Amino acid sequence: MAALRSAVTAMSLGAGVWVTAAAQRVNDLPGGPAVNQLNFAPPATRIAEEQHWLHWFMMGICAVIFVIVFGVMFYSILKHRKSVGHKAQELPEPIWVELGWTIVPLLIVIGMALPATKVLVAQKDTTNADITIKAVGMQWKWGYEYLKGEGEGIEFLSTLDNSHRIMSNSGRPERVDDYLLKVDNPMVVPVGKKIRIITTANDVIHAWMVPAFGVKQDAIPGFVRDTWFRAEKTGDFYGQCAELCGREHAYMPIHVKVVTAQEYSAWVAEQQAIMAAAADDPTKVWTLADLVQRGESVYAANCVACHQTSGKGAGPIKALDGSAIVTASDPGQFINIMLNGAGGGSMPAWKQLSDTELAAVMTFTKNSWSNATQRLVQPADVVAARQ
Repeated sequence: MAALRSAVTAMSLGAGVWVTAAAQRVNDLPGGPAVNQLNFAPPATRIAEEQHWLHWFMMGICAVIFVIVFGVMFYSILKHRKSVGHKAQELPEPIWVELGWTIVPLLIVIGMALPATKVLVAQKDTTNADITIKAVGMQWKWGYEYLKGEGEGIEFLSTLDNSHRIMSNSGRPERVDDYLLKVDNPMVVPVGKKIRIITTANDVIHAWMVPAFGVKQDAIPGFVRDTWFRAEKTGDFYGQCAELCGREHAYMPIHVKVVTAQEYSAWVAEQQAIMAAAADDPTKVWTLADLVQRGESVYAANCVACHQTSGKGAGPIKALDGSAIVTASDPGQFINIMLNGAGGGSMPAWKQLSDTELAAVMTFTKNSWSNATQRLVQPADVVAARQ
């Protein structure tokens, strides 16, 4: 009886563990990766649908060729093997055989090239776009600037949500469907509109890729490339940088939010109001307290992932707490590093931040933790260093 009771208890515990594991299981992410995914992402654009069709069309042709060629080869090996009495002999090669194995492959290649060329040309046709957005790759985030169409003038950075960075650093991340894909500011576009994406980069080669849209375009420093998509349904769609852009390549997600025309107009109005409220005069002279307060939010949004809330850094990331560069009375070297980066890219350039944001975050680090310097950097100092 005791043995039976123990067995029942063990089965109950095992069932409880299984239920807990099932409850924590990662699920498919709509617009993103799926569990045990083997095929392409479900298409959300016409181009992506044509890419899917083209993929299976090519696979079908290759499969037929494989079956015919290997079928004939293995049949010939088995039927005409030496052990059943067949002897090797030289056969004449009539002209129709020579023409056949030249013309048939040529026709197959043409049959494959025509639909492929049609899709490729359509992928490159970025004319008559309703909205043009510049996507700038930088280590390790994306900067978006709405150049033409509704929303013109909107600019923001899109960075991995810090909670996911903390999960990754812990070594035991939670089972969430959008792990390392959640960002603080997704790119927002209206459904049914042709969106032209212009790509470039500030530092190294990146690549803007959203599988559901059938889009992958390199972002190369000093060059401009473009691509486009027209989402046919609303929702959230995810991608990642598809080039090995440095040690934090895995922390550079892409999130595109497709909304209705009305929702997009409301979002544009909201962003324009936020930008107007946040516009700073670079000639303004700030107090130490105000710059520290402003810099704290800039640090939390951009710096805390690497340098930590304690300013101690980790591994190759140098500490800001007690740093001679940070606490120096002359901020010139500090400003230069913030604008141009250092360490061969391990410290990325932050020139995409405004002069006030840079001055604020440097002032914050000069007066936080054990760095009680009572020194500040004014936006005018950053303006002078940019020139």
